[in-house]
Amino acid sequence: MAATPEQPATATPRRKAGRHRGEGQWAVGHHTPLNGNEQFKKDDDGLNVRTRIETIYSKRGFDSIDPNDLRGRMRWWGLYTQRKPGIDGGKTAVLEPEELDDKYFMLRVRIDGGRLTTQQLRVVGEISQEFARGTADLTDRQNVQYHWIRIEDVPEIWRRLEEVGLSTTEACGDTPRVILGSPVAGIAENEIIDGTPAIDEIQRRFIGNPDFSNLPRKFKSAVSGSPHLDVAHEINDIAFVGVNHPEHGPGFDLWVGGGLSTNPKLGVRLGAWVPLDEVPDVYGGVIGIFRDYGYRRLRTRARLKFLVADWGAEKFRQILEDEYLKRKLVDGPAPEQPAQTWRDHLGVHRQKDGRFYVGFAARVGRVDGSTLTKIADLADAHGSGRVRTTAEQKMIVLDVAEEQVESLVAGLEALDLRVTPSPFRRGTMACTGIEFCKLAIVETKARGASLIDELERRIPEFDQPITININGCPNACARIQVADIGLKGQLMLDENGEQVEGYQVHLGGALGLEAGFGRKVRGLKVTSAELPDYVERVLGRFQEEREDGERFATWAARASAESLS
Repeated sequence: MAATPEQPATATPRRKAGRHRGEGQWAVGHHTPLNGNEQFKKDDDGLNVRTRIETIYSKRGFDSIDPNDLRGRMRWWGLYTQRKPGIDGGKTAVLEPEELDDKYFMLRVRIDGGRLTTQQLRVVGEISQEFARGTADLTDRQNVQYHWIRIEDVPEIWRRLEEVGLSTTEACGDTPRVILGSPVAGIAENEIIDGTPAIDEIQRRFIGNPDFSNLPRKFKSAVSGSPHLDVAHEINDIAFVGVNHPEHGPGFDLWVGGGLSTNPKLGVRLGAWVPLDEVPDVYGGVIGIFRDYGYRRLRTRARLKFLVADWGAEKFRQILEDEYLKRKLVDGPAPEQPAQTWRDHLGVHRQKDGRFYVGFAARVGRVDGSTLTKIADLADAHGSGRVRTTAEQKMIVLDVAEEQVESLVAGLEALDLRVTPSPFRRGTMACTGIEFCKLAIVETKARGASLIDELERRIPEFDQPITININGCPNACARIQVADIGLKGQLMLDENGEQVEGYQVHLGGALGLEAGFGRKVRGLKVTSAELPDYVERVLGRFQEEREDGERFATWAARASAESLS
């Protein structure tokens, strides 16, 4: 923030100078809470709410929950109140929180690195069936989300998850969230380096650690040594991307400051090469900077991306080295661009040990507990008991012998889980939407599923990579700004002047290949009813106008507004 010019010694100040509020940065002495969130975090660490859930709330019921726990600290254990049924999108920004709250919860199970055993997956599926009315969505951060959870059942759910090595610790809240990892770490033929040991050590040191449980806001991280760039590293607060250093060999390129929502920013490279065994230390330095220097005054500026934007990469690296690591980092190369557009590992692929992994897609990440248990059965019958979730709302079965591949694929297809899906099923992603989310304005999951079916029926010959991301509000949980076709939910008027659900359209966003944000064409909005017609129309124009080998994002950047409308 710019300094105020000094007044001449003889000048009479127009007003009494007051102490500048600053941005609420602890490292410069601003420890007084500047908003309600900072106050409740100062009053009591969010990690402490678990004891109250187990000893009070689960026994006395929903109405006994303190409001600061209900809408604040319970997030530290993966719990959000879900939206009361029947409240339309026009009421989202009007009603008070207690009017939007249902007496049920979303519960997020963190799956660091996307790694699951079939035993763990089966327990996740059984909990879904017994306590969550069958719900179990795959998220774009490799987690599983339940809905309809009663507070009375939470201690038993925790017991069952923790018995098999899973957790909901800091799955939400102003905390270090789940650590994304390559779902084919340790097995892919073309892997640069396996980041799994670093993910394990980061978990051990930082997750559930009170020294890092009060951050300005959430802290998203990713570690992948895959040349596919398969963890959306560009939009994480910190990311370690596999590279080969010409002198030191395989390691990681360090990125910081990515994030979407209403002020999207791509992460920036610090130009530093980090060996595998130093990744946890560097992670600790960056999260320490965020805790100490992060902006706490305004929630809208409390993500690391704003600090990185203000400081710049050079200053950020200097502070990291001088104040936190106490040593210089090694300069290193940038990652190479991936040779392919898809980063989801779908299909059948040979592992470096000669066996195969098989990636498959549900519609928009929506599965259920029964399906998860059946996937576990298939993985046990055809593999070694290992499955993975991806950062694209997909799943993978590992370690499949060649003679077992055909049978596994048939079993998955029988569950409507596609190993070779259409581009529309493969590339369509949706957030939770108005069905359960209190921030949402429109429907997303059902809309995405029906859109897939409609496009498969209308244009079955379409075979180009395409991403269609559907979000229920402006917060971009489904990454609308970096999709080929990004759809941001809003209410609008139809041709009859009636208020209906619709979407603002973003076109031509991308990650990995020439990463950038989508283009907003002035006035380009579409109602939910018109959505299949619109997508069919714009994809038809893309096919007519594209040059040889041209991707949708490149075409959208040069296309006329008429072609995009």
